[in-house]
Amino acid sequence: MFAVIDIETTGGSPVTEKITEIAIFIHDGLTIVDEFVTLVNPEVNIPYYITGLTGITNAMVSDAPKFYEIARKIVEITEDQIFVAHNVNFDYSFVRQEFRKLGYEYSRKTLDTIKLARQVVPGLPSYSLGKLCASIGIPLNNRHRAGGDAMATVKLLEELLNRDHKNIAAKILKPGHPEGLNEYITKKVLNKLPEETGVYFFWDDKQELIYIGKSKDIRTRIFQHLHNQTTRKAMEMRDRIADITWELTGNELIALLLESNEIKKHKPIYNRQQRRSFFNYGLFSSEDKNGYINFSISNTNQTEVPLTTFTSKREGRDMLTEWVENYHLCHRLSGLYDSAGACFHKGIGECFGACTGEESPEAYNQRVHKFLERFEYDYQDFLIIDKGKSKDEIGVVCIEKGQYRGFGYAGADQENNTEVLRDSIRFYPDNRDIHALIRLYLRKNNAKVLPL
Repeated sequence: MFAVIDIETTGGSPVTEKITEIAIFIHDGLTIVDEFVTLVNPEVNIPYYITGLTGITNAMVSDAPKFYEIARKIVEITEDQIFVAHNVNFDYSFVRQEFRKLGYEYSRKTLDTIKLARQVVPGLPSYSLGKLCASIGIPLNNRHRAGGDAMATVKLLEELLNRDHKNIAAKILKPGHPEGLNEYITKKVLNKLPEETGVYFFWDDKQELIYIGKSKDIRTRIFQHLHNQTTRKAMEMRDRIADITWELTGNELIALLLESNEIKKHKPIYNRQQRRSFFNYGLFSSEDKNGYINFSISNTNQTEVPLTTFTSKREGRDMLTEWVENYHLCHRLSGLYDSAGACFHKGIGECFGACTGEESPEAYNQRVHKFLERFEYDYQDFLIIDKGKSKDEIGVVCIEKGQYRGFGYAGADQENNTEVLRDSIRFYPDNRDIHALIRLYLRKNNAKVLPL
């Protein structure tokens, strides 16, 4: 039995955004046998651009049930069903997050119709829901509404199951023991893998650590490794795995911090061979002979600590260009325009003339310092509070004097007891990657920050 589901939301992140509509069609493989479709009051404002996309307004959801009021119905109607969606990770992560906020761990087997379609109907130009349905002749009405998209996904699932002569869906749902694995990796070992957040470790038959990774769902991520046949190195690593261990962290930030520390500490061979390490390029500042603060993007393999870091030089230039324009800085002094004279933006009136000396260093640097504030924490001493490894526990990350001190765990009832929280911290070394991870996480997630 399948629970074909589609949701509409206030945005793209399950951590910070909310569900505005949900549609569930229960399908027995032949036909729909039950359904549940409703708007949901997200208890937050729906952004204008989301209303433009979905047509769902704040007025429409004002009298709709809140998620906690329909939670029991969702649990009951999807019990023992396979959670099916087009790009299932999006819908499933939102539903799970809504339940976590209620203190309930919602768990279902999942099936992604994108993944199934790529294998059953290979070679199509696009696998987005609209274009895929058009390619194989499925009507798609009421687009970007949960009911319309879910019904189209039902028809898509029916068509894919009809064409699935190699029983690919069953293999996706119940992946067999991958071929070519080390004999020590038994089904018993794989069955123990947790569907939780943490860091995992691959060992070879000589007990050498060969790879370290992190995931919000360790089991799913490891199965992806074990079925990965896309590159020679991926298959080579898979064949060498003789043991798998893991450490649960409770939240993604601590998983990121622990992974970074363990990779730097152990330098496993397959982490070293990855094309891209965490952050290879950094943004650096210096003052020129005329007193203007300049910027450059360079490789991080130097002693100077960068203001922030990037995974590629192109990413760095793109981000710096956006920042320079937002703060009305000079492209030439920021290393984005190579010229001995005025930069191009001076000619079109968007640079105030720092590159030609028309704007004083004092006036220019005032805006630069305002820009530099974005790379500073709001506090010099603070704790980041997030989920722990159980509902009775919280995870704690500590910053003191602007430096990373480490992380630890404490009882959930001690959430505001700074003395207990600081005592829970286990020391870890600071490095340039750590602060990029922390700043990015704080920017994208609604973690609690507790000043000291």
